[in-house]
Amino acid sequence: MERLWGLLQRAQQLSPRSSQTIYQRVEGPWKGHLEEEEEDGEETLAHFCPMELKGPEPLGSRPRQPNLIPWAAAGRRAAPYLVLTALLIFTGAFLLGYVAFRGSCQACGDSVLVVSEDVNYEPDLDFHRGTLYWSDLQAMFLQFLGEGRLEDTIRETSLRERVAGSAGMAALTQDIRAALSRQKLDHVWTDTHYVGLQFPDPAHPNTLHWVDEAGKVGEQLPLEDPDVYCPYSAIGNVTGELVYAHYGRPEDLQDLRARGVDPAGRLLLVRVGVISFAQKVTNAQDFGAQGVLIYPEPADFSQDPHKPSLSSQQAVYGHVHLGTGDPYTPGFPSFNQTQFPPVASSGLPSIPAQPISADIASRLLRKLKGPVAPQEWQGSLLGSPYHLGPGPGLRLVVNNHRTSTPINNIFGCIEGRSEPDHYVVIGAQRDAWGPGAAKSAVGTAILLELVRTFSSMVSNGFRPRRSLLFISWDGGDFGSVGSTEWLEGYLSVLHLKAVVYVSLDNAVLGDDKFHAKTSPLLTSLIESVLKQVDSPNHSGQTLYEQVVFTNPSWDAEVIRPLPMDSSAYSFTAFVGVPAVEFSFMEDDQAYPFLHTKEDTYENLHKVLQGRLPAVAQAVAQLAGQLLIRLSHDRLLPLDFGRYGDVVLRHIGNLNEFSGDLKARGLTLQWVYSARGDYIRAAEKLRQEIYSSEERDERLTRMYNVRIMRVEFYFLSQYVSPADSPFRHIFMGRGDHTLGALLDHLRLLRSNSSGTPGATSSAVFQESRFRRQLALLTWTLQGAANALSGDVWNIDNSF
Repeated sequence: MERLWGLLQRAQQLSPRSSQTIYQRVEGPWKGHLEEEEEDGEETLAHFCPMELKGPEPLGSRPRQPNLIPWAAAGRRAAPYLVLTALLIFTGAFLLGYVAFRGSCQACGDSVLVVSEDVNYEPDLDFHRGTLYWSDLQAMFLQFLGEGRLEDTIRETSLRERVAGSAGMAALTQDIRAALSRQKLDHVWTDTHYVGLQFPDPAHPNTLHWVDEAGKVGEQLPLEDPDVYCPYSAIGNVTGELVYAHYGRPEDLQDLRARGVDPAGRLLLVRVGVISFAQKVTNAQDFGAQGVLIYPEPADFSQDPHKPSLSSQQAVYGHVHLGTGDPYTPGFPSFNQTQFPPVASSGLPSIPAQPISADIASRLLRKLKGPVAPQEWQGSLLGSPYHLGPGPGLRLVVNNHRTSTPINNIFGCIEGRSEPDHYVVIGAQRDAWGPGAAKSAVGTAILLELVRTFSSMVSNGFRPRRSLLFISWDGGDFGSVGSTEWLEGYLSVLHLKAVVYVSLDNAVLGDDKFHAKTSPLLTSLIESVLKQVDSPNHSGQTLYEQVVFTNPSWDAEVIRPLPMDSSAYSFTAFVGVPAVEFSFMEDDQAYPFLHTKEDTYENLHKVLQGRLPAVAQAVAQLAGQLLIRLSHDRLLPLDFGRYGDVVLRHIGNLNEFSGDLKARGLTLQWVYSARGDYIRAAEKLRQEIYSSEERDERLTRMYNVRIMRVEFYFLSQYVSPADSPFRHIFMGRGDHTLGALLDHLRLLRSNSSGTPGATSSAVFQESRFRRQLALLTWTLQGAANALSGDVWNIDNSF
């Protein structure tokens, strides 16, 4: 190095002033690339990609040296020039190779990895606009979203008749398809299913009568609106004494029985809320009840005199199929029902159910005798305490009829650039039993605005890495029929191609609280996006700051499990696709008009005290930025390690029974071992991704495939989709689930009578426990194996 430095110094002394080069940024379409240029003198340009190289000035441009030099002396004096030339060539080659290696050659169409504050983004390229960074995409999205007419679309949609199968729905279907066709989408199409739906019979309306002690039918109790009913209720008439059963949860019915009031053989009066209509009816059936009457309890809704409240003459609509999709083709798509033998879902109830108003419930409660209901069961209908019953006899007649009905789902697609066969799906229910402003008009309006916004972004240079699939569902009020039938029809494709589902249903039911019903895989991403969206009712705060202000444990405040009555549920529990449904809600109070004829735009606007546009805009921002992240990130932002924490939390519940099992010679060690393998597999994958070459598209795609199928790994491969469609071991239903195993273990400590129920065993059974444990263990172990990658990387140790 000392000799080299000496040669350089000597060369500077002996040689004429050599031309020097510097690098500077090039503006315009080549912005961000390097350019070599002379500090002074004339320039000769030579173009390379990704550099623009300007060579040194010609030798003749400088004055000649006055003296001639002998050949030997010239050779000695030329040595420093050779060294400098070699250094320049080496430096130039190194820089050229480095820039080419980083993939920044725009002329070749390669992508650039852009690092934001917390995650990697792969920007799109457009020859006219240049590189689109995350901040560019975010600003572009917010700009185009702000140009929409969200509030007008909500109002107009809520005014249209759109019951599934109606003429009004057919007209709306055509209008929405036409609206999608006007946008810059790659594909627009409609998918038709022929499903079995149940409607009231106008010629034979449902009725409710008093029955005296002799069994004689007496006065009829008026059901104010004959259109309000429970789809999929059992047909027929039943008679029995009335009993008040709070929300109709299993614990409510057990408490009722413990207080000496047996639900068996009686009609149950239960309140709307906490659990679905279908769960209430199933629980009543399991306890031997004859039928169920469901009413809206005023005490469960806001008592704010400045906000509108539900009319006391209004009943609440709700289906009672404990499942999703067409219950007459369970597990199969309803493209053409004639190809299937007569079959019915096991989730259809065998007892009738009917909604009634608060006024009718008040008349019934006045007749009840027996023990006084617990304090937490009391409502606000009467001045005197509620009694449990039994009360006088009632006769319930349900005459609903089933009809084959065509329903139509509408699709629009923006194809992805690098992974077009991977779909980020966003959908909203289109149909509604009544005005359905909150139920489906808000979601439909947000969906249409997102389609328009992303279409405008595409026109301005945006092209997602993965395909965006926008869907308007039909038949949602009958139990997510449209979405489930589509999933059943394309099950073999979607579990390989669908990345995430985002639901816009029930998005705006208030503005005080924000909840996200979601798969654990999306929790971290939701947290990140919440920090990017302004709160609609707390100026200067983000949604995240609004949440942590009331509860530092943001996920405990926000994250909820996916309920069965959400269209997102089937995506996760049936197909194994992570899903999320957002909801703004009133503070600890339910939106009173949901599933009623009073769910109008005016009432929704009054409940939100004029903030409906702002809240709807916040949902659109949240969903849109989530879509950008999911469709545009080079590496899918799904937290595949999160399920290790989920399993650990559930194992805490299992540990409670370790002593009881050990006394019987049984152990839960297999589950612990499988959980450990999953944790190690997740950490190993994370390390692989961290140490891999980020520009290797083959590796990136391989990692994305493994990440996007994590949810699918938790579907039990050992049960039939036709017999147990919700195969997810954490969120599904059936003997293969962790919940079923826990219920079974609780029988170790229950009374000999056990937990009442048509499907549960009265006592603990070792053979059943071993089967449940095997199903759970090997599904969890299979998830660990799949996450590990190739078979030669799997190391099962039991």
